[in-house]
Amino acid sequence: LTICEFQVIESPRFFESMLVGRSIWEAQHLTSRICGICACGHTLVSIKAAEDALGVKPSDEVVILRKLLLNAEILDSHILHIYFLVAPDLLGVKSIMPLIKTHRPVIEMALRMKRMSDYGGEVLAGRHIHPISYVIGGLTQLPSHEGLEKLYSLMLESRKDGEETVKIIKRLKFPEFQRPTQYMSLTCDDEYALYDGDLVVNGVKSKVADYRRLFIESVPDYSKAKISKINGNSYAVGALSRFNNNFDKLHKKAKAAAKELGLKAPCHNPYLNTAIQLVEWVHCLEESITMLEKILKDGLDEKKVVVSSWPKRSEVGKIKYKVNTGRGCVEAPRGSLFHEYTIDDSAHITAANCVIPTNQNMGNLEDDMRKIVPELLGKKTQEEITLDLEMLARAYDPCISCATHILDVSFV
Repeated sequence: LTICEFQVIESPRFFESMLVGRSIWEAQHLTSRICGICACGHTLVSIKAAEDALGVKPSDEVVILRKLLLNAEILDSHILHIYFLVAPDLLGVKSIMPLIKTHRPVIEMALRMKRMSDYGGEVLAGRHIHPISYVIGGLTQLPSHEGLEKLYSLMLESRKDGEETVKIIKRLKFPEFQRPTQYMSLTCDDEYALYDGDLVVNGVKSKVADYRRLFIESVPDYSKAKISKINGNSYAVGALSRFNNNFDKLHKKAKAAAKELGLKAPCHNPYLNTAIQLVEWVHCLEESITMLEKILKDGLDEKKVVVSSWPKRSEVGKIKYKVNTGRGCVEAPRGSLFHEYTIDDSAHITAANCVIPTNQNMGNLEDDMRKIVPELLGKKTQEEITLDLEMLARAYDPCISCATHILDVSFV
């Protein structure tokens, strides 16, 4: 008898309950603390849901800055996952620490790439963790021209590091495994959808506002985390899903990287999610360079970017608003991230729902493990089987604690 259960033993943190009774104007400052890696994604989707509830429409200049910030976070998260969490597995070591001695130039390059994206969050949002300058309707202050110029320069320099990383990942061998599943992501006609669009699952589109009709969340008896299903079956979100659904919208240099890595859409090997993250890294870098070139050439209109009409603290609760529900979705590094808020006539939150990518992937990871375990038994040692399963979990790029110590495999 083989039993395969993905058990999350950490207790819920009740962020949704914390939001109830708080003003919607401060929601993004609370929800950015849900994750230290995806703080920008949570901030942006929180703002989008709040704007949907309040009927606020940001300017085109604000939207391009938000897309740039989201790109910076994806660049940062992907390179962290590729080099610091997955590369040690593929090179046969327990962590990145031994690689500092054996592959020092590569580690220095990885740190240089991460510093570039860290600086992106710093110059765009005030700091690279838990952004403070992005708010409902716009920003509290403009990013400095000098900071944007430096970020542009760092990104141009990072191209060479990206090219070298493609060569490195190309030489590494990922485990062979195939399991077609349902792939969900945002999609739109004119770009590789990360900030906005409709939801798509294997070619079938639906509106973000209808996300509750698309998938159903439940809590299994053996875990404290929710599992999501579409039409009764598990599904995947994240880089692999975006790649499969939106490959034709990738930047030409990202497509070239995919070709060099031997990647084609659709891809049904979840281990290759890491290689596909590198393809997305190339895409986000090139798109960010293009956006920065436009911003540096045209400049930013402070009147269209900086918000000056926020309610004063003394006015919160006194201004009358329309009772409403707002929903938002962005593609965080790990997949489609949803926030939903219902507000009363004083713009205080009466109900909140946050759907996290890692939770959505739990059911699909379980099903992957249920398929791969019989394929491994009798062919590999117990240590090799455990490592393959740990690598499979890490390939989904879950939270850092899950990525570093995730499985207890019992052999009877």
